[in-house]
Amino acid sequence: MVFYKSQEEIEKIRNSSLIVAKALAEVAKVIKIGVSTKYLDKIAEEFILDNGAVPAFKGYRGFPATLCVSINEEVVHGIPGNRVIENGDIVSVDCGVLKEGYYGDSAYTFSLGNVNPEVQKLLEITKESLYKAIDVAVHGKRLGDIGFEVQTHVEKHGFSVVRDLVGHGIGKNLHEKPNVLNYGQRGNGMLLKEGLVIAIEPMINLGTYKIVEQRDKWTIKTMDNKPSAHFEHTIAVGRNNADILSSFKFIEDVLNLKNN
Repeated sequence: MVFYKSQEEIEKIRNSSLIVAKALAEVAKVIKIGVSTKYLDKIAEEFILDNGAVPAFKGYRGFPATLCVSINEEVVHGIPGNRVIENGDIVSVDCGVLKEGYYGDSAYTFSLGNVNPEVQKLLEITKESLYKAIDVAVHGKRLGDIGFEVQTHVEKHGFSVVRDLVGHGIGKNLHEKPNVLNYGQRGNGMLLKEGLVIAIEPMINLGTYKIVEQRDKWTIKTMDNKPSAHFEHTIAVGRNNADILSSFKFIEDVLNLKNN
């Protein structure tokens, strides 16, 4: 069953999504070569709790942490631990929160140090594909239009779309109907209507689209061990345009300060 949200509900999802955005900005402040993924998790969890919210992922189906931190060939669901970030790594950080009964969810992939130019291009194209998908997330379009935009953009640049992992509806539950595929045909799939709130999250690989689950039963990595990028926004379908409820602005303000 698909749940459409009132404007009041959308504002609550926005509030949760902005806490996610600011938690990711706190991560952006401390992420650097030599830092452990466990430390990133600690920083995000403290920020979320200090802002009267609850980490959405911690305890979800038994997941042990606040963040999913996935490095290089890890696509998603990496468990934070003692691993330290190295020069040239790309690091996907996915975060969710629950506040006042509503969830927010967003992810950003960071590049650290001297990243291979082809891998840096992968990040750029993945992020561009997210915004191309958001552009068509409007009343009267179809779910297939979202997947079509992602797929055509990334494949045009020689990258591949993960098939077995998808975006999702979000609201009172972290994962709701419908599934939001990152591939598809224009004009196909469920009709998009005002009030639908979804998390769009392209997961794009440098090599094969095929993935495998690791022994920890959480971490998903590419089958060929080539890098994968991941960006995610929570959005509300609108009459004329999508309303982006999460934000990369706080993250990118921090990164711009660090780089200048």
